[in-house]
Amino acid sequence: MRNPAQWDPARENPAQGTPSTRESGPRSAAGSGRIQSRDRTHRLIDLIGRHDTPTAAPQRRPSSLTVMRLQDGQMCGTETVGPEVSRQAVNGALSYASEDPARMVILSYGSPFPEQIRHLESAWSLHPVLVEDLLLAGQRPKMERYDDVVFIVARMAAYVDEIEDVQVTEYHLLAHQNVVAIIRQDGDSPAVDNAARLAQNSDLLKLGADAVLYSFLDLVVDGYLQVLRELGVDRDQIERQVFAGDPRVTERIYRLSREIIDLQQSSIPLAEVLEDLRAGFAKYRTLDALRAYLQDVSDHLSRANTRVEDLRSGMSQILDVNSILVTQRQNEDMKKISGWAAIGLAPTVIGAIYGMNFDIMPELHWKLGYPFALLLMVASGVILWLVFKRKNWM
Repeated sequence: MRNPAQWDPARENPAQGTPSTRESGPRSAAGSGRIQSRDRTHRLIDLIGRHDTPTAAPQRRPSSLTVMRLQDGQMCGTETVGPEVSRQAVNGALSYASEDPARMVILSYGSPFPEQIRHLESAWSLHPVLVEDLLLAGQRPKMERYDDVVFIVARMAAYVDEIEDVQVTEYHLLAHQNVVAIIRQDGDSPAVDNAARLAQNSDLLKLGADAVLYSFLDLVVDGYLQVLRELGVDRDQIERQVFAGDPRVTERIYRLSREIIDLQQSSIPLAEVLEDLRAGFAKYRTLDALRAYLQDVSDHLSRANTRVEDLRSGMSQILDVNSILVTQRQNEDMKKISGWAAIGLAPTVIGAIYGMNFDIMPELHWKLGYPFALLLMVASGVILWLVFKRKNWM
């Protein structure tokens, strides 16, 4: 854990309204998702990648806004509206939150339109860099502060058993005073679409907007652990396929390895987010109850990251074992092919010699020459077969 006393003001300077100097790298998912392989197996996985069948671009999911009103941590009301009336709903929610410090509002956006983001920009006077981040998806998990606005990027993972795929959904979180905005940038994550899950712990939500952020991060980490359990089942099935000699298992190994990498790219950067939140405990006077809660989330994430690394290492070992078994089966096949080729070669040599049609050859005009040649061909084949059988080549 980073010592708060060593906190660098250049990292988080809310007075100047500038983002944290720790930039999280390229914003594109492809740029942030490049894995530097250190062994032959990982290089092979990265080169081959996925062999998914190209499909049509998914249709955009209809935009929606869910407004949750809370009083002293208790749910007071929930409404879901479309983008055409979201401005009025947000204005009403902000007015509700401003009337009493004990009140809190959670705004849950699903695939919002740029106009809805611009409305938040005008309502909260958001920094232009922050607005740009909100309008652009494909960012790695990170945490930044702009004046009194906390901005968090997190990715929630869900496992789809029918296609054995890990679907990652990107979320942007904004906390401003006693209002929290949760923005789903893409994908479909039922675990959070039911925003009421964030309001289950009323005692925690009494502690303010930070409690909502921490609750959301807890849901994200719980999702990682659930996905890891499902991936563990797939790994056990793949192990059985490998030792059963299923020829289709190689592609399944590649696919599952890519899914593990996707999950790793979501979970490992989230640890940096938690570190940045802990670094601001002293400066922003975070309550002890929230500190303990975030520490619990961090412990769960650490366990998830360890399991992800173990799972990826295990898949690498399975790939190596599969390669060895495939090579062994190929060697066995080559032994059989070579043995039968040798068995067929001996009669061919005998037939070729006596088929050269020279006038002067031993036993060329012998009456028993033909049956003797056939018998010699059969005998040579049987002798070679017995020799190869004894050497376990046949």
